[in-house]
Amino acid sequence: MNTTEFLTIASSICPDREAVVFEGKRFTFSDLNERVNRLANALMGLGIEKGDRVAILQVNCNQYVEAYYAVAKLGAIFVPLNFRSNRQEFIRMLKHSESSALLVGSRYVEMVNSMRRELPLVKHYISLEGKQEGMLDYEELLATASEDEVCTAIADEDITILIYTAGTTGLPKGVPLSHNSFSIYVLENVNPADPEIEETNLLTMPLYHIAGAQAMLAATYGGRTLVMMRQFEVNEWLEMVQREKVNRAMLVPTMLKRVIDCPDLAKYDLSSLKVFTYGAAPMTFEVIKRAIGLFPGVKFINAFGQTETASTITTLGPEDHVIEGTEKEKAKKLRRLTSSIGKPVSDIEMRIIGEDGRALPPGEVGEIMTRGPRVMSGYWKNAEKTAKAITADGWLHTGDMGYMDEEGYFYLVARADDLIIRGGENISPEEVENVLHSHPAIEEAAVIGVPSEEWGQEPRAIVVLKKEKCATAEELIEFCRQRLASFARPRSVVFVGKLPRTCTGKVLKRILREQYGKP
Repeated sequence: MNTTEFLTIASSICPDREAVVFEGKRFTFSDLNERVNRLANALMGLGIEKGDRVAILQVNCNQYVEAYYAVAKLGAIFVPLNFRSNRQEFIRMLKHSESSALLVGSRYVEMVNSMRRELPLVKHYISLEGKQEGMLDYEELLATASEDEVCTAIADEDITILIYTAGTTGLPKGVPLSHNSFSIYVLENVNPADPEIEETNLLTMPLYHIAGAQAMLAATYGGRTLVMMRQFEVNEWLEMVQREKVNRAMLVPTMLKRVIDCPDLAKYDLSSLKVFTYGAAPMTFEVIKRAIGLFPGVKFINAFGQTETASTITTLGPEDHVIEGTEKEKAKKLRRLTSSIGKPVSDIEMRIIGEDGRALPPGEVGEIMTRGPRVMSGYWKNAEKTAKAITADGWLHTGDMGYMDEEGYFYLVARADDLIIRGGENISPEEVENVLHSHPAIEEAAVIGVPSEEWGQEPRAIVVLKKEKCATAEELIEFCRQRLASFARPRSVVFVGKLPRTCTGKVLKRILREQYGKP
């Protein structure tokens, strides 16, 4: 099935149900399908054909959803750009994708205009929010275009989205994903639209991110109302949940922490919430433990995946978030809740390999490998990186180090570049970070390796203290010494005002190593 059929099915089953709610505007599935058809016809009139790339530079909005489905109906390829990128990165991505059209939000118009001379392949600039000189107006395009259904021969294997990775370990790489990459997961894990069942999903993840794209597609197929936020802001999020009676939400760990730390949390009625999905970055045990206590009855799901895998490949389900049973069973569940990413979903294979490429038994740390029909076939126009990332028999190198237990649960240890090796001993930065996060004075922490002439590497903690809290380096090192193996405790501590992060809350270890990685 191709993803355009998600909208066709939902608009047939529940045409009058609200599909998208955004800043006071409400669109039913019928409205959404009509606007999508108008935009698709307008783009076709501009000469956009199957296989062409159409880029968008904007925060979340209803036009973003419309643009994806319109481009998909033409068999063209949607290129969502990370709005946090800089000017040179935008130019590089637009050139590399060879995009022929660019949809632009108002806050980016000035910068885009300054880039035009360097983008000879971009033939059409479309303003999403009002008229702009030298650009086509989005709403005028829709008003003058036909609402007739657009029919294009689209194969399930055709590319539908080209997403550029966040570049936490280097320059962004283009990841082409097919209709199949999304539909396989959605059909397996989401119930189709039902005229008798209504659900509301609050979307805070940016739509240029794989988790945002997957959430949008799942909501459409499930006939769910998608309530959208331009960007996450904690009080606005709480107000949205209360006003729209939201049932489902996905938050990255930094967002969830802001929610549970909000002093006004108790003032809001959040009783409609039924499912909390979290992921995209490591979750500290203290945060998820508090969240479970604050939201009794809510099902928590930890979803782990990558852009290259079309998002989720493992889940730690609701049952794993309930700490019950014998003392042995409780201890096992607590360990999983602290560091496990769960078990592979049904269409995914996973294994751990050593440096020699052989599969490792449970308990041994190596690189996590994955294979399945959703995994990308290769990076966009980059045969060299594709050859390094994917084996001849289709296994993807995730770049994550971890291990598997006897029951098939997988655990993250670190990114391959982040693993610290001291005197031959592997140190998991996440393990040390979890201990640091349990200290009452620490707001957030990250651990990196620094060169050591004697030991090869030594762990160094980069720490942000809570407001009005104090702690010394010696105190924190001793705190870790009492809770970790002797070789794993940090040998030095650097205090900073904040940690550099991606939009999903992942700490940019590369930047920390550049700034604080010298002996």
